Amino acid sequence: MSTPSEQSAVTPTVTVIGLGPMGRSLAGAFLDAGVRTTVWNRTPGKDGDLVERGAIAAASPEKAVAASPLTVVCLVNYDASDAVLRRDAVAAALKGRTVVNLTADTPERARDTAEWASGHGVRYLDGAIMTPTTTIGTPEAVFIHSGPEALYREHRAALDVLGGTHTFLGEEIGRAAAYDVVLLDIFWTSMAGYAHALAVARAEGITARELAPFARGIGSILPAIIEQTAEEVDTGAFTEQGNPITSAVSSMTHVVHTSEAHGIDAGVMRAAEGMARRAIGLGHGADGFMRVAETLGRTA
Repeated sequence: MSTPSEQSAVTPTVTVIGLGPMGRSLAGAFLDAGVRTTVWNRTPGKDGDLVERGAIAAASPEKAVAASPLTVVCLVNYDASDAVLRRDAVAAALKGRTVVNLTADTPERARDTAEWASGHGVRYLDGAIMTPTTTIGTPEAVFIHSGPEALYREHRAALDVLGGTHTFLGEEIGRAAAYDVVLLDIFWTSMAGYAHALAVARAEGITARELAPFARGIGSILPAIIEQTAEEVDTGAFTEQGNPITSAVSSMTHVVHTSEAHGIDAGVMRAAEGMARRAIGLGHGADGFMRVAETLGRTA
């Protein structure tokens, strides 16, 4: 990682658009590294402490982006970021400058915005932040990026100011957003499963504190399963490893029945059970559960 002085020499100024919790953390990391930082937010009043720390508050988004060769955008979604970037005055001010968009949205939206940027002479990189606000500026932060590699290399020193690990995923502009979506898929379905488990546990007189060490134990077996099943999915060899889909469906049924006996919605588990039963219906009952990943992609 570059030193702050080296980073400031490469990118003497940066603009941050969006001062929600994550945007404020990004701006703060730049300020901490001694980078001249201009900020702008759609809703006024969120820049006070940043200005006290040395940030420059821009009066408009066009003045904000004109202040720096690099603009980092972090808003709630691409509806919000496009509403700012695609203003005529902002687009004109951005011509020849670089936007690193760390706003989360779909791969298709990233591709659409990149196409717009290309048509307006804006240099564009897409990215995503995979860790909480508290990690920004620390070694624990994780960022992913996609777009023109030369542009990424040009601004890598500035991105390093934000701390942690930065991974370039390739020149296809939607790739970072694709990683973001699938990783969020893992996270939120896992959190939904845990929330449901806590509801069932409470109905059975088990507190969250009592369940926690056993829940951690379940979580600890997942890394090895992820590694093993990655090979299966890529090669198409879905070994059952002592737990075929038919067995998985049986255990899912127990969860459904126990939940519904307590009046707890079992829709998430019923959906998982349905996916497994579809794979069985297609003749894969003896395969491992990850066969579901292949059958989900079938259109017939």
